[in-house]
Amino acid sequence: MKSGIHPDYHEITIIMTDGTEFKTNSCYGKAGDTLRLDVDPKSHPAWTGVQRMLDTGGQVAKFNKRFAGIGARASKK
Repeated sequence: MKSGIHPDYHEITIIMTDGTEFKTNSCYGKAGDTLRLDVDPKSHPAWTGVQRMLDTGGQVAKFNKRFAGIGARASKK
């Protein structure tokens, strides 16, 4: 390998959403850093099959208000 062109590869700690943690090697941050996951295979709907709707700052309400009229046609006679 060429020297000086590869990122630093070191050990970090990963903390899952349920609080469990493990050590792995990564290029993230610097040696000894901690990475907290917001979504992991224990909490992601793709693996759990449980869907939940997160409304951060009214984004869902804003979307519904903006596109409420789509699909609903007024009948003209």
